[in-house]
Amino acid sequence: MKKRQFTIVTDSACDMPKEYYTEQGVVCVPLGFMLDNVNYEGESGNAIDPQEFYARLRGGAMPTTYQVTAEQAKLYIEPLLQKGEDVFIMTFSSGLSGTSGSFSIAARDLKEEYPDRKILVVDSLCASMGQGLFLDYIVKKADEGVSIEDMKEYAESLKLHICHQFTVDDLFHLKRGGRVSATSALLGSVLKIKPVMHVDNNGKLIVIGKSMGRKKALHTIVDNLLATAEIGENDPIFISHGDCMEDVELVKKYIYERYPNVQIVVNYIGAVIGTHSGAGTVAIFAKGKER
Repeated sequence: MKKRQFTIVTDSACDMPKEYYTEQGVVCVPLGFMLDNVNYEGESGNAIDPQEFYARLRGGAMPTTYQVTAEQAKLYIEPLLQKGEDVFIMTFSSGLSGTSGSFSIAARDLKEEYPDRKILVVDSLCASMGQGLFLDYIVKKADEGVSIEDMKEYAESLKLHICHQFTVDDLFHLKRGGRVSATSALLGSVLKIKPVMHVDNNGKLIVIGKSMGRKKALHTIVDNLLATAEIGENDPIFISHGDCMEDVELVKKYIYERYPNVQIVVNYIGAVIGTHSGAGTVAIFAKGKER
């Protein structure tokens, strides 16, 4: 492994395990949320166990979220510049949050103060562990000792090949976020219709189909993902979930039937994204030909 030529900065919408950032030397800037009048993550530093978060969500709690601000981003980036490091920043999709814009503003302002340092920003157009998978490819590429300019070129060429497929158990949270209409949410709940969704090339959540029942929806998202997937020896599949491990095990079974030796990485959907997707969401991610 060659020495990295820069430090990687991202945000917590990646939904990767916290130890991943430490082990891989990645700086992670936390988004925040408010639950029952208490601030979590962000500048507060408070944390909440994911099972507790989803239990409270199932109990009717309605948290709100907030993005990374430019000033908050600077607090994490500037110490790196002061140490003489160049910084490569990969952000949560601009189609879902203003966080990417905040990082761009922070980078522009800091570049004026540190003209000898390189600060490059890539909008992932990814979400949850899709962003996490993108990050993992970036980390591995950085370990090859590539320049920061070559990293940006690599990341820009890769990001629209990070495929997202997911389904939710309850349409209410998508209705709150304006992703589905109130009528669709009501009919979906009554008729047990489960939406099949992906993140498109603009980084937005899009409904691409509907399935009758949960198991059918889980089968469909696996079929959709694997239809375009390019899974080589070193290409993993990531799964994130809203506290529904039984469904995750079923999805893993479907995947292993097709790719028995693939590496599968599983983690919770974090509270910020989970606020909008709800408990029971299952999302799967892989590198593919196209989204």
